[in-house]
Amino acid sequence: MMYKLVIVASFVGLSLLFGASIWNTPNNPARLDEKVNLALRRTGHYLLLASGDSISKIPVVKKTSPNTFVLQLNNAFNYNQLPSILQESLKLHQISLNYDVVVRDCDTKELQLGYNYLDYTQNHEVPCGGRTQDKGCFYVQIIFENSASKAATPLTTWWTVGLGLIMLGGTYMIWRKRQPIQSSLSPIASSLTSELINVGQSTFDFENQVIYTNGIKHNLTYREAKLLHLFVTHPNQVLERDFILKSVWEDEGIIVGRSIDVFVSRLRKLLQEDTSLKIAAVHGVGYRFETT
Repeated sequence: MMYKLVIVASFVGLSLLFGASIWNTPNNPARLDEKVNLALRRTGHYLLLASGDSISKIPVVKKTSPNTFVLQLNNAFNYNQLPSILQESLKLHQISLNYDVVVRDCDTKELQLGYNYLDYTQNHEVPCGGRTQDKGCFYVQIIFENSASKAATPLTTWWTVGLGLIMLGGTYMIWRKRQPIQSSLSPIASSLTSELINVGQSTFDFENQVIYTNGIKHNLTYREAKLLHLFVTHPNQVLERDFILKSVWEDEGIIVGRSIDVFVSRLRKLLQEDTSLKIAAVHGVGYRFETT
């Protein structure tokens, strides 16, 4: 088994060296900024065009932090069209980083609308959809997740990794030739276990993002599974909205309060066949996951 792994490692090393040699120019933060700028300008153009505005000038895209870019639109646009146009523009420029989108009022700087990349790409819907926008100026703010650290690995790093794997393979081959042939090999067994949580008449597999209700399997998204896990580990307790947001959405870097209501609604639909479970709203406070 080890012999095969070393052969594979050596092959990967050679592939990395070959791939690094034929790449013309590695991606870098400066190039990424340029592509984001182009993608956002394209987004602004098509948003205004869809709203009947074909003459307004698209302002310069501003970079307000290492991971944050802001596009100002001086006319109202259709928010429902933003996710598809933006994702299409980013895909066109080969940008695949996770991101948050926030729409702010230019004057008050208050958050008006917003969503996360996964809301659209995984769930094909975003919070705040269907809201009517007032006329005015808006900032469309895109916050990428560690964009600088996720830029393509420099060419020298691929060379280093490739040479390291090849040297590892060569060293092992030399060592193996000097070892006596073994008469037998000890088998290596491994198993993957997943903790199952029984709640009401349902079984929740958090690791694999699945819940079984009355024998019916329901697949969950990452955020749905995380929210449900928070509920089942705090049964019959009132959880405040701020606590839920911090526990489930804190890793997104920006929090949209309406996200809770959207995801609670989805979980209620998945659990409706289990009458022993209920997600009750506590007015002005948060939610309580009730089990009987």
